Amino acid sequence: MNRSFLLLAVGLLAGITQPALASDRYGNRPPVIVNSDLTAPWVNQLGGGVRPKVYAPPRRVQPQPQARFQQQPAPQYQQRQTYQRRQLAAPPPGVHIGRNTGRQQVIQQAAVRPNAPVGGVEPQFLPQMVSYRTPEKPGTIVIDTNNRFLYLVMDGGQAKRYGVGVGKPGFEWAGVHKVTRKAEWPTWHPPAEMRAREAKKGHVLPVKMEGGPANPLGARALYLGSTLYRIHGTNAPWTIGNAVSSGCIRMRNEDVIDLYQRVGVGTRVIVQ
Repeated sequence: MNRSFLLLAVGLLAGITQPALASDRYGNRPPVIVNSDLTAPWVNQLGGGVRPKVYAPPRRVQPQPQARFQQQPAPQYQQRQTYQRRQLAAPPPGVHIGRNTGRQQVIQQAAVRPNAPVGGVEPQFLPQMVSYRTPEKPGTIVIDTNNRFLYLVMDGGQAKRYGVGVGKPGFEWAGVHKVTRKAEWPTWHPPAEMRAREAKKGHVLPVKMEGGPANPLGARALYLGSTLYRIHGTNAPWTIGNAVSSGCIRMRNEDVIDLYQRVGVGTRVIVQ
């Protein structure tokens, strides 16, 4: 029975298997890749210089570390401030400027810029020693109304420069005078024409105002000749560097005190 089964199996296989063709012998066959470890012993026994094509195992590539890029912060751009018109600084608490008459009221005070020091005075108007060439003798006061500077002439081509407020349009003047009187915390007597002029604007000025921190003449005053003009302090330091007065030369209180101590009666004053 086993023999019969074997004969049946061989017959089936013979019927299924296709006969080999002559063209198969000459057909293109894929290359045989043999591992070098297996072929090494018998390749050495081959003669005639025949060498099978041997492929080495693939090389293992080490992964390269990825460069880390630090994210740069986005640049911050500061918005440029443009000034289409001058913005006036508000006066300190307790200082009365005047009632609004319904029109756009022009307040006589300086524009305060972001880099201005405390008090609204810009850096160039703070006291400083500067080079100053002039034929005038040391001790002379020279006031440059166009640039808002007061120079106290000193030795060696030097001068101490102060920032000042000067006469507003229509109240400019120039001339040479001498200091005829000095006063500490002077009393203010507004002239009658000033009181009338300010009354039309809605400002009521007193006939007399005793010296003190609220007095417009400030801490010190140097009277010029027989005129109504003075070099004096102010209760509105933010106006320094501007054309704001009725002709007087105003200074910060700390600056006029310093100048007051350096000059005496008879000092030559040149306003130009």
